[in-house]
Amino acid sequence: MDVLALEAKTGNAADSEKKSSSRPKPKPPKKAKRIVYFEVEIVDLKTKEKLLLLDKVEPTATVLDIKALFHKSYPKWYPARQSLRLDAKGKCLRDEEILQTLPVGTTASFYFSDLGPQLTWGTVFLTECVGPLIIYLMFYFHLPFIYSPKYDFTSSKHWVVHLACMCHSFHYIKRILETLFVHRISHGTMPLRNIFKNCGYYWCSAAWMAYYINHPLYTTPYYGQQQVNTGLYIFLFCQIGNFSIHVALRNLKQPGSKTKKIPYPTKNPFTWMFWLVSCPNYTYEVGSWIGFTLMTQCVPVAFFTIVGFIQMTVWAKGKHYGYLKEYRDYPTLRSSILPFIL
Repeated sequence: MDVLALEAKTGNAADSEKKSSSRPKPKPPKKAKRIVYFEVEIVDLKTKEKLLLLDKVEPTATVLDIKALFHKSYPKWYPARQSLRLDAKGKCLRDEEILQTLPVGTTASFYFSDLGPQLTWGTVFLTECVGPLIIYLMFYFHLPFIYSPKYDFTSSKHWVVHLACMCHSFHYIKRILETLFVHRISHGTMPLRNIFKNCGYYWCSAAWMAYYINHPLYTTPYYGQQQVNTGLYIFLFCQIGNFSIHVALRNLKQPGSKTKKIPYPTKNPFTWMFWLVSCPNYTYEVGSWIGFTLMTQCVPVAFFTIVGFIQMTVWAKGKHYGYLKEYRDYPTLRSSILPFIL
C-alpha cells in the first residue's frame, strides 16, 4: 500500500511539473512610450519680439490649442483674432493642423500677427442682406427727402415696379433665411473692418438701383409685358436653383465639421448643374440678376450684375482649382461657373 501510494504521489508530481512547464511564461510588461514634448516660441511678426515661450506642448496639440494657450497669456488676442505662421512671409496655419505634422523640430517658432476685431460670418451675411432689403423699401414707399415732396408716400402706376420690389425683397429674405437655417459656414470669422466694405457695396448698390426703378419718371421695358415676364421666369427659375444648390451643399457637411467632399447631383433636377460646373450656386445667382436686369431694364441693375459676375467668377475659380488640387478623381468635365466656357 505504501509503495503504491508513493508511486501515485510521484506520478502526480511529474504531471504537475509537465503542466507547469507547458504553461506560457507571462510576458514582461510593455514599456510606456516616451512622449516627446515640444517647445513652442511665439514671436511678433512685425517687431520680432518674443511674446511667449510654451514648454511641454503635446505633439498632438493643434494650432487652435496653441492659440488658446497664447490667449491665456494675452486675453485681448482671442483665437479668432490670431494669425500664426511658420515663416514670416508664409501662409497662415489652419486651426486644425497638428503640431507634430508640421515641418518643425521639437523647438518650433511661430510668427504671430493680429487680425483685428472679428465678426462671425453669420453676422456679416445678415448685415449685408438686411441693409439692401430696408433701403430698397424706403425708395419703394417714396419716403420724404428722396424724391420731390409731391411724390412722398405715393405709389407707382407701373406693375413692373411693384413686381421688382417683390422680387428684390424675396431675394434678400431668402438669403437671410438661408443664413439662419441652411448654411453651415466653415469659416469662423471675418475682420470687422471688412464689413464696411462689404456692406458699402451691397447697400449703395441697392440704393442706386432702387432710386431709378422706383423713380416717378421710370419708364417700363421696351418690349413691354413679354420682356417683364421673361425676366421674371428667369429670376424665379434661378432662385429655386440657387436654393437647391445651397441645400445640397449643406447636406455634404456635418455640423461643426470642416471636412470637404466632392458635390454631386442629387435627385433634384436643379442640382444637375453639378455635372457641368463646380459652383452652380454662383451660376444661378448670376442668372437671377440677369433676369432682374431684363425685367426692369435698369442700367444700375445691369452694372451690379456685371460686377457681381466678375467677383463670383473669382470665387468660383478659386473653389474649382481647390477641388482639382485636393481630389485626383474630381470630374474633369466641370468648369468653374459657366459650362464649357469659364
